Amino acid sequence: MKSSLETISEGGGLSVGEPTRKTTAEPKKRTATRSQRGEKLPHRLEKELVQKINNEIVVTGQEVTFDDIAGLEDTKNTVKEMLIYPMKRPDLFTGLRTCPKGLLLFGPPGTGKTMIGKAIAHESGATFFSISASSLKSKWIGEGEKLVKTLFAVASYQSPSVVFIDEVDSMLTQRKSDEDEASRSMKNEFLVQLDGAGNETKGHVIVIGATSLPHELDDAARRRFVKRLYFPLPDQAVREQQLRTLLANNRHSLKDSEITKLSHATDGYSCADLKNLCTDASMGPMRSLTDDEMMSINADEVPPISYKHFRRSLRGMNPSVAQSDLQVYLDWNDKYGSKVSNNLDDYRRPGRKC
Repeated sequence: MKSSLETISEGGGLSVGEPTRKTTAEPKKRTATRSQRGEKLPHRLEKELVQKINNEIVVTGQEVTFDDIAGLEDTKNTVKEMLIYPMKRPDLFTGLRTCPKGLLLFGPPGTGKTMIGKAIAHESGATFFSISASSLKSKWIGEGEKLVKTLFAVASYQSPSVVFIDEVDSMLTQRKSDEDEASRSMKNEFLVQLDGAGNETKGHVIVIGATSLPHELDDAARRRFVKRLYFPLPDQAVREQQLRTLLANNRHSLKDSEITKLSHATDGYSCADLKNLCTDASMGPMRSLTDDEMMSINADEVPPISYKHFRRSLRGMNPSVAQSDLQVYLDWNDKYGSKVSNNLDDYRRPGRKC
């Protein structure tokens, strides 16, 4: 009996069925995929490779919305404009409004790049592929290129699709003369497919790359990621918003003024650093219990998290991003980054000059 993922057609083509989606909330409305319309892939693809790619489709996991991500308003609006709206209203985004295929998210580690990818998966309702460099590499010569071709063929077949590649710099580093042939061939094939020249089936496929090392990307890869969005460290207002969000579902005795103090005291912290700080502070009440109390206490009797727990955790933690490293991102953003502005007043001013 053929699985829902792959069925070999009598005519020699390979048909890839829809993956079963296991979500707790009502799924987003999405455009019918090519498989739902009864179409088939134009060429026979190796069954094992198709299965490997389908195993990377995200069907479960934590649901993240844009509202769960503190700050980054301009970035979120740009992502909605580039991905969410075109997938929901493809009839409006045609011609010059056709969306580019590549989006690069870059910045220091722990600033929300991967969270944006998860939010896109939930908000768009598109088939979401989460790919790592190891997913496309093989010890067999020539199989890496086949995996790349299969990835884009399946993504196009399941379109609208989003291919999210975390730490894309590990896959698309600058090409060198002494590089091994297998790695170089896979990069070349990926660049060809990303440019659309090697994709015979047409579908709405967006490739999102996230990296903390944008300066190590190959020049050709940088060109194909048309939008390049910088994710800075959170400012004081965003840090305060995130602290309130993290504490919302936990018992605590912090006053508003104390949370504001903490947001000032955590200057230079990334979003991941703030979460680690809150996690460590939340263990403060547990550390005050003896072994016997730990085994007998009820959950509602555990003391709340207090300001002193945060002060104690702050003394034992430092930011994970050095201030000296930020200049590299700022210089790269000034040179190659996309300047985003979603202020509608820019388009409504009378006499605005181009």
